Amino acid sequence: MKTCLIVDDSRVIRKVARRILEDMGFEIAEAADGVEALAWCRAAMPDAILLDWNMPVMNGIDFLKHLRAEPGGDQPTVVFCTVENDMNRIVEALDCGADEYIMKPFDGDIIASKFAQARLA
Repeated sequence: MKTCLIVDDSRVIRKVARRILEDMGFEIAEAADGVEALAWCRAAMPDAILLDWNMPVMNGIDFLKHLRAEPGGDQPTVVFCTVENDMNRIVEALDCGADEYIMKPFDGDIIASKFAQARLA
């Protein structure tokens, strides 16, 4: 079974995403910020990461930079899921190593489509 780490400071967003991804057959782990997410990745690198941008402690971009520098950190497919919709922000995320980009609010169809494009589903 593929694993997905959901990284978002909103418990509600994590809960909604968990339901959608579990229905898609993923085993789920959750983190409330980039520091917690990095600890998860160091313990067990997931197949996919659904990543928020704006979080306390360590934001999504900083997490992604640290992740990609970790041993095996090039492996997870990272899908940003954020309210950041400025084209410069999207380009920045992709340049830092994100594989896909989802705008909030999202639904199951959007996540399924982006995960399919990233060859996760």
